[in-house]
Amino acid sequence: MKNLVELKEELVLFDDDAIFPKTRYQGSKLKILDWIWGHIKDLEFESAIDAFGGTGSIAYMLKSKGKKVTYNDLLKFNWHIGHALIENSDVKLSPKDVDFILTRHKNIEYPTFIFDNFRDVYFDDNENKWLDIVTTNINIIKNPCKKSLAFFALFQACIIKRPFNLFHRKNLYVRFSDVERNFGNKTTWDTPFEVHFTKFVGQANQSVFSNSKDNKALNLDIFDLPQNYDLVYIDTPYINKKGVGVDYHGFYHFLEGLVNYQKWGEMIDYKSKHRKLHRIDSVWHNKKLILNAFDQLFAKFKKSILVVSYRSDGIPSISELEDTMRKYKSEIQEIKRKEYKYVLSNGKSEEVLIIGV
Repeated sequence: MKNLVELKEELVLFDDDAIFPKTRYQGSKLKILDWIWGHIKDLEFESAIDAFGGTGSIAYMLKSKGKKVTYNDLLKFNWHIGHALIENSDVKLSPKDVDFILTRHKNIEYPTFIFDNFRDVYFDDNENKWLDIVTTNINIIKNPCKKSLAFFALFQACIIKRPFNLFHRKNLYVRFSDVERNFGNKTTWDTPFEVHFTKFVGQANQSVFSNSKDNKALNLDIFDLPQNYDLVYIDTPYINKKGVGVDYHGFYHFLEGLVNYQKWGEMIDYKSKHRKLHRIDSVWHNKKLILNAFDQLFAKFKKSILVVSYRSDGIPSISELEDTMRKYKSEIQEIKRKEYKYVLSNGKSEEVLIIGV
């Protein structure tokens, strides 16, 4: 396992104690954390919730600044990220834990669900067998924080071995085709799972720290959240000007399946070639309903400082969001950040912060 000096090239350093691993997750705000913090640091707040937590980079930044932080995400695999890096303050995976996870034990009967259902979809046969074994071993771990750390490392290992870092189509052939490419890294794709996993365990361990606050990770619909936060950070799924939304459930369904391993078979839409999960309808993907959803959200947290991360060409528009927020906030600030390149985007959209106090 790499030592801290070797790992620092792959980590984002917040301070002497707080190190956040880089991520390949679409929509992450990791590259603009300093810009976001620069515009909220003077606001008066001690508690905050990252309501659509995703990678956890915003929640982690707030934790590193000494705030009492709640991470929330509706996807269970994302909750494990928040549990491992935000709620967890001192638990790490030991070499003995890693050895247990990576070993096929004679006294354990291993299912073959991934091998049986995902042949030639995302990973090769040996990799699918490996995933069945490791996922089973992780689920045996009794310590909840260790289990979440192990899942975090497994997610990262799965993503890094995928073309485009997504699970949106059946395209295993891309890894093995003898053609010239202008994307991806075949060496990375061909690196064994256990090498990637061990590296990401090291990164996860280095990310664990305490800020002496009672931080929490939740797995709730945003409208079911408590209301007692000084600041609410909102980064909803993005709907572009054509009305097409970012479907994280669809992009990362394989990871959601891993953390629901025992009931994965009940969740799969077997009509899909790439074994996606049955669709979950959401107001955040519906261009006709999303503005009203923002209205309900602003009303719910009207006593909190509202911070919305958004894109300048989204649906609803910036002006529509601001008009809606004015129903509940007397002072609104709009800040744009130019020249920020979004993953898998060819447009000229700008990152925008809308702050209501």
